[in-house]
Amino acid sequence: MSDRLARFFLYSVLITGLLIVVGPFLWMLFSSLKPEGEIRSVPPTWLPETWTLANYRDLFDRLDFPRYFANSMIVAVLVTAGNLLFCSLLGYALAKLDFPGRRALFLIVLGMLMVPGMVLFVPQFVLVSNLGLANSYAGLVLPFVAGPFGVFLMRQFLLQIPDDLIEAARIDGAGEWRVFWRIVVPLCRPALTTLGILTFLSSWNNFLWPLVVATTDDMYTLPVALALYSIGQNRIYYGLLLAGAVVVVIPVLLVFLALQRHFMRGIATTGFK
Repeated sequence: MSDRLARFFLYSVLITGLLIVVGPFLWMLFSSLKPEGEIRSVPPTWLPETWTLANYRDLFDRLDFPRYFANSMIVAVLVTAGNLLFCSLLGYALAKLDFPGRRALFLIVLGMLMVPGMVLFVPQFVLVSNLGLANSYAGLVLPFVAGPFGVFLMRQFLLQIPDDLIEAARIDGAGEWRVFWRIVVPLCRPALTTLGILTFLSSWNNFLWPLVVATTDDMYTLPVALALYSIGQNRIYYGLLLAGAVVVVIPVLLVFLALQRHFMRGIATTGFK
């Protein structure tokens, strides 16, 4: 009996947690299919009384959707590619190469993990402006092509790779570049997948930096355009905002579903040696 009660309690907690996590997304999806008046109704309704796609039609009619979607995709892909390349290289150096100052450099990476992003926001913007990179893809991408979290993640995962395997490749005459690309990278697929998903998610949803750096609407990313065009002169168009939020979530959800097996493996194994 005690085992049944424990199992019942466990399942109840898990189902409650699932509803807490999934509930807002379901409400967002159902509300995007409601007329504007029904969204504002009090008390709110869960399922639409009148189902409509008007919010989605309004979204594609009012916004230059292909342009903003392309901007978001270009920025997110470039930022993700940069993190996969540079963070894996730095992680490999910190984990497997012996050079003066390696420990101090790793301590700096750990220190950067403790610095809030907002502390660096103004210096980054001043630097980007002084370099003439404002309102460009370079200004949107370069400040985020390598992050301390990615370096730490890759370094911890690379510590699991046996040193004997790398030494054997070196004895066979392989240089460091060949060791990295032919041996290390294939073994790091779970960690690279994890880093790629987390980086893509962060870059895709980034709002404040593109809002400040992009000064013309042709450089707006999708979250920025959605926020600006959903605000009217005297009101907020919640239907347009919710429909846009659903569209923004879809690419990230598809990426996660496609790579979830490697993502779970990367999270589960990183940090264990």
